Amino acid sequence: MKIGVDTFACDGGESEVGLYLINILKRLPPSGDLYELFGWDFDRFAYTDAGYGLDFIPQCSVTGESANALWHYFKYPDFAKKRAYNACFFPVAHRRVPMHSPCPTIGTVHEMTTHWVRQKKREQQGHFFRFLLPNALRKLDKAIAVSNWIKQMLIEVVGIRDSVIEVVPQGVDLSLFYPRSSNEESTVLIQPFSFRRPYILYYARIEHPSKNHVRLIEAFGIFKDRTHYPHRLVLAGADSYGAETVKDAASISPYKTDIFFAGAFPQKRMPELYAGADMVVIPSLFEGFGSGVLEAFASGIPVACAQSAGLPEIVGSCGLYFDPKNPADIADRMVTLASNRDIYRECRASGLARAQEFSWERCVQRTLSIIRETIGT
Repeated sequence: MKIGVDTFACDGGESEVGLYLINILKRLPPSGDLYELFGWDFDRFAYTDAGYGLDFIPQCSVTGESANALWHYFKYPDFAKKRAYNACFFPVAHRRVPMHSPCPTIGTVHEMTTHWVRQKKREQQGHFFRFLLPNALRKLDKAIAVSNWIKQMLIEVVGIRDSVIEVVPQGVDLSLFYPRSSNEESTVLIQPFSFRRPYILYYARIEHPSKNHVRLIEAFGIFKDRTHYPHRLVLAGADSYGAETVKDAASISPYKTDIFFAGAFPQKRMPELYAGADMVVIPSLFEGFGSGVLEAFASGIPVACAQSAGLPEIVGSCGLYFDPKNPADIADRMVTLASNRDIYRECRASGLARAQEFSWERCVQRTLSIIRETIGT
């Protein structure tokens, strides 16, 4: 089989969805199937270390989201036909997928924020996301949802048939994320950063309102008022839509000197950042899966998270939940983890066990099986 793999919108492997693709490419079996990548020319070397013998075909010389959407609509069908693909795999189908294809298409949907977060401005969504993308998603031969919540949204919001969707959870790399001995060090050194401990971590792109940073900042203030503990709040992630609103909220916090924006943090150093945290708090309103939960669990770090979207599927009974729209409730869970060491240790132990249930090997094996089944081999 010859299978095309669309790397557009995979952020060169530097984001959560990019790592999803890299983890799949790293685990491709030596089956004789040919997997050929296509995407931006500047990403031609982004996946070199992910697998051996992977050809990369640069396409769409005009950069920009709109130009790339048009390429998928008008140029992709001829391209896929010329390359004689038996199927095409779209690892980030919620961002980029064609309307028509000469071969079967399989796409993974990681989130639904763009499709139904009404607070976002219409100009940010654009015609592509509001009208064309949902129509294109309905034309997939098979849709892979990373959680049951995503599957339900695809059925209810996009109108995809239940029979077309299969849930395949992502995994966590236990060779990278595992408990590390801190030796009670007061500072975590991750060049070029220096993080004073203890700190509370939230890793997500700085996006407002969906990632809910503003309420977390308010909750952090309540936590500090109630406990007077020396904790700091570390917000790691690249600036995105509404980042200025988040930074404005931090600038007027009475504890602004204890709030640190780490920016687009290097992926290879994330295990150290997780392992040095006292707790991980995830207040996101619309998280489709929540890789940060598994990375924290595997690192032996307790998690408090929103009772919303796909997060409860991943957390199970291994973390503390809060109402993401109630800063006082968020603060309550932070206080509990910081002050009740019995609950802290219980969450830590159950989280470590929970992380073992999510395997990249199982994810990749099922994903490749779906591709083959869709082709009919």
